[in-house]
Amino acid sequence: MRLTSLDVFRGITIAGMILVNMAGLADHVYPPLDHSQWNGCTPTDLVFPFFLFIMGVAMTFSLSKYTRDPQHSPAVYWRLFRRGGILFGLGLVLNGFWNHGVWTFDLSIIRIMGVLQRISITYLLASLAVLKLPQKGQWVLAALLLIGYWLAMVYISVPGYGAGVLTHEGNLGAYIDRLIIPKFHLYKSDGWHYMGDPEGLFSTIPAIVTVLTGYFTGEWIRSQTIKSRTTLGLVLLGIACLGIGLAWGWIFPINKKLWTSSYVIFTTGWALLLLATCYELIEVRLIRRWSKPFEMMGLNAIAVFIASVLLIKILVNLNVGTGEKVLSAYNWINQHFFIPWAGPLNGPLLFAIVTVLLWFGVAVVMYQKRWFIKI
Repeated sequence: MRLTSLDVFRGITIAGMILVNMAGLADHVYPPLDHSQWNGCTPTDLVFPFFLFIMGVAMTFSLSKYTRDPQHSPAVYWRLFRRGGILFGLGLVLNGFWNHGVWTFDLSIIRIMGVLQRISITYLLASLAVLKLPQKGQWVLAALLLIGYWLAMVYISVPGYGAGVLTHEGNLGAYIDRLIIPKFHLYKSDGWHYMGDPEGLFSTIPAIVTVLTGYFTGEWIRSQTIKSRTTLGLVLLGIACLGIGLAWGWIFPINKKLWTSSYVIFTTGWALLLLATCYELIEVRLIRRWSKPFEMMGLNAIAVFIASVLLIKILVNLNVGTGEKVLSAYNWINQHFFIPWAGPLNGPLLFAIVTVLLWFGVAVVMYQKRWFIKI
């Protein structure tokens, strides 16, 4: 069984990622296209958890032939570790690609963690949980990870800061990251200053649950008939998650950079609602014409993700001009083609939209030529 609505959901998420990544490079950006400074959640903050949730739903289908058999051959685990290792390695390559005008793939300074690294770790650990634990055990594990992370972050004292200090450098996750990861391998921007990492090791623990919620959703969908009643179930569960996440946020703030437990539940709620929308339109009502471009992009999500990030790095680090007139390629294109007639706020947004359309074109060509890059 292939869930076309899931491919479309993945494509929408990739398109959203490209849009906010490009728009976020500008000095002026609409607030929904930028991350929350700390606590809170904007539409941009939904992109990363959507990737993990989608991965969890997809695991329902990719691991189904193994979950029915309690005896798993070493080859199964080899495939899991291989995929996780490749994703982690690709993340390191992206971290080292042409930063500040130079290739910096230097093990003494390269940032260890990142988006693909977190995807790698959560994929591997969630897959192992699915293969090794019964269904009830998986649910218990998810609850323990969320509650345990909350209690640890609030009640365990950090030397020099105390307990429950949820700042960049004072939170428990950042402290643990500093203990395990050498200073110059941590994140240096956005207020972290080598004191922690927004995709750190400790905050990856609740991110595992984001993958598991996707897996639980996929398992439930597989057991249902393709009817609007299934969509309604997804909608009701999504609304419940939004409510629980908001309520939990009163005592453990919704925070992407800390990947708080409330953030996991809250973003899962939005993921369920968007999946429900795609499911109802595509699987139930068979209204599919609008979704084809997103499906094409979703079928090559990893390739488009990596290529789009590399393009952004090139645009940011490639200089055009000399002396005082030197500009990054990104700023040069903006100032010459978009800002003069669309303004400093809408110009970069238009540039971002054009970039999304560019990658739609790439995805269409790959689809037509049957080029599907998998890991």
